[in-house]
Amino acid sequence: MPITKYPRKAEPLWKEWDQKAQKNGLRHQVYSVSGDCYVGEWKDNTKHGKGTQVWKKTGAIYEGDWKYGKRDGYGTLSLPDPETGKNRRVYSGWWKGGKKSGYGIQFFGPKEYYEENGNRYEGQWHQGLKNGPGRFFHLNHGQLFEGFWVDDVAKGGTMIDFGREEAPEPTQFPIPQVEILDPDGVLEEALATFKKAEENQGD
Repeated sequence: MPITKYPRKAEPLWKEWDQKAQKNGLRHQVYSVSGDCYVGEWKDNTKHGKGTQVWKKTGAIYEGDWKYGKRDGYGTLSLPDPETGKNRRVYSGWWKGGKKSGYGIQFFGPKEYYEENGNRYEGQWHQGLKNGPGRFFHLNHGQLFEGFWVDDVAKGGTMIDFGREEAPEPTQFPIPQVEILDPDGVLEEALATFKKAEENQGD
């Protein structure tokens, strides 16, 4: 029986070039059409792993974790200060799906949040909004608000003086100390009410 040799099928060149163009692993600077620049890790042609993105239009810089092309994990967002030109940290914390999610700290500059400087929010975020327990430091006035937020709105909490003596613009009057005259009596009454409610549920 005669032996026939078939020529090996050659892959078209475009397939090889396309495979080389796929971004996987660590890459140096990759620029988009808009001029944005990304340096970091890739997976299946999307930003995935550790990386730094610089947006040309705004000058914003994000350094941190990425997952399938979106900010996901721990990262820091910075913006250029219009007066000094230096980058100013705006947010440090956790992200999910490109939005602030989990514990994070938001820093406010001189032209933000009622023109106060140095204020910050520390607490929980969900879908890019303050959601859950958190603390807002009004450092200009020497006050601290600790409470609970729902969709960026504080729903309840307490405001206390915090470093009021060192504040550059303290409030005219300090927040008065609120005290219960008979804390033991209030506690006993609350426990009695609780026990009565439990007994009623048992019946």
